[in-house]
Amino acid sequence: MLAHVSIGVSDIKRAGEFYDSVLQPLGYKRLYDSEGALGYGDKDPALWLLASGGTVKPDMKSGLHFCFTANAQTDVDAFYAAGVKQGGKDNGKPGIRKDYSPNYYAAFVIDPDGYRLEAFCGK
Repeated sequence: MLAHVSIGVSDIKRAGEFYDSVLQPLGYKRLYDSEGALGYGDKDPALWLLASGGTVKPDMKSGLHFCFTANAQTDVDAFYAAGVKQGGKDNGKPGIRKDYSPNYYAAFVIDPDGYRLEAFCGK
């Protein structure tokens, strides 16, 4: 349904280091790199980080978050560990979310700009 998503970040270098680290375990990498934008994906950029100097104001009640598909539970674990190590905030440790479905394994972190991120594996 979506070709890509773009978000503004306050510090493109810091954001690049964070996203390089959390997306690598999920099989995604930086495919585009310029002074003002970074693009991530597996074959084509699907997540764009833009050096905008501003971000969407963090709001835990808004429901806004970005969920990335993982191939295995260990990838979700690595996503979470990398996120916390890179300065992200814990927003839900890795585990089964039975209220979502019996096999929904996910973890949640908040990036340095306040964006809520999820990695999930349904296997």
